Amino acid sequence: MDLFSNSYFSLFLIISLGFLLGKIKIKGISLDASAVIFIALFFGHYGILIPIEFQSMGLVLFIFTIAIQAGPGFIQSFRKKGLSLLSMAIVLMVSALLVTILLSKLFNIEPVIGIGLLTGALTSTPGLAVAIDSTHSPLASIGYGIAYPFGVLGVILFVRLFPKFTRTNLREEENRIKNELLDEFPEIIHKQFVVENKNILGKSIKELQIRAMTGASISRVLQQETAFTPSPDTILNEGNVVRAVGTKEALEKVRLLIGPETGQEIPLSRKFVIQSILVTNKKIVNKTISQLNLMSSYGATLTRIRRSGINIMPSPETQIHFGDKLMIACDKDHMKDVVHLCGNEDKRLSDTDFFPIATGIVLGVLVGKIRIVFSDSFVFTPGLTGGVLIMGLILSNLGKTGPIIWTMSGTANQLLRQLGLLLFLSTVGTHAGAHLAETFHQYGMKLFLVGGVITLVPMIVSAIAARFFLKLDIFTFLGGLTGGMTSTPGLAAIDSMTDTNTAHLAYATVYPVALILVIICVQILSYLA
Repeated sequence: MDLFSNSYFSLFLIISLGFLLGKIKIKGISLDASAVIFIALFFGHYGILIPIEFQSMGLVLFIFTIAIQAGPGFIQSFRKKGLSLLSMAIVLMVSALLVTILLSKLFNIEPVIGIGLLTGALTSTPGLAVAIDSTHSPLASIGYGIAYPFGVLGVILFVRLFPKFTRTNLREEENRIKNELLDEFPEIIHKQFVVENKNILGKSIKELQIRAMTGASISRVLQQETAFTPSPDTILNEGNVVRAVGTKEALEKVRLLIGPETGQEIPLSRKFVIQSILVTNKKIVNKTISQLNLMSSYGATLTRIRRSGINIMPSPETQIHFGDKLMIACDKDHMKDVVHLCGNEDKRLSDTDFFPIATGIVLGVLVGKIRIVFSDSFVFTPGLTGGVLIMGLILSNLGKTGPIIWTMSGTANQLLRQLGLLLFLSTVGTHAGAHLAETFHQYGMKLFLVGGVITLVPMIVSAIAARFFLKLDIFTFLGGLTGGMTSTPGLAAIDSMTDTNTAHLAYATVYPVALILVIICVQILSYLA
């Protein structure tokens, strides 16, 4: 036992065993990192406790990285379909809250354990973190540990069986959604056109306002066997061949403006190059394309932007984001200057700058101290988790303040979040394990049944609302449902049902909203307790 009295030994032993347990798959289902809490409960039952300081450290890292990742999605949730998905998330959370309150009173379940059942049924570890912070009791993690397994399994079963119960033809739905997405995000292509329209002969690209008139950009011009990147002052003469980049609709407008399409390719001259450049220079983040003056300064044309897996047709007002991939066309002599301007450093994108992380957490802790007085009997304080969450959401939407970038790479975010989660689960699990036996003695199998009901009822209510009132298509509904239940395994179950990303978009829209709503529900339950 002397060995187990060493906190570091016990901590990393719990994490190691938790990872081994989490990798075990039954019918393709595994507990992943959440398995750590079950190992921690076992250790705590036998009196092995991890110092509470690890819990607080893990808590702020986990909540801050969640907020930094979820922040932009939280704002974007109010765009197309956002109101419907937001409504569904509210219906789901209010249902879960009411069911928890009702069953806790009906079966005389201690309020703190009831809060844990809610967070476990919704598979919400951030919710558990807030519950521990709000109640200052480890008992919530017992309810979480009991309800969590069915919370994972229940969502997967619901996602799999719902199309069968509703007799939905998934292939027909998929084809309809693909057509809608093609209308919303048209494919960006390129074509060559011969200059024949007599009304434009001898006029410059600037005079013709080709981008404004058609929505396409001219990336290359062939004049008398010479290919080059055009400037705004380039004159179009009869017989010239131009290469235009844009949507199918935009290129049709180019054809009407310039002349007929041709299959003739415009060869690249030795001095002419096209390169994809990564934006890693903080100085140009949040600047518009017009502010960069690429054409006038370097004779370069920006033909498209690749952002978050989507090709964006640039306009002068488009803002540059950190991590964007810009498709640039210009001569070799100027390309190195454009690369220098943009950064194009993969390593810099993956580097972790700890200054904004530390500063953001400090600001979050200060915000958590703010007291909002509604009446003599009700004073609201965001607390540690609320303050860090709010500040993370604000900073991630700001994106940049002066030289400070309030974002981090996906790899860095995942690493810090995983570390925070493991520290938190290991600590809170051992402290809850000390009360495990007496809790089971008092409630028996009752808690398992209550946790299952809290998982199932909100999903059924949300399905009714989505089908009959919100009119959501099935993949948007299922993606939104898994986001509302914060269930990544549930989202993975949808992947085998479709090759569209509709469910992923809905999940990404609802997930940050669900994080906020479950925290509000936990705060309400804590206040009622």
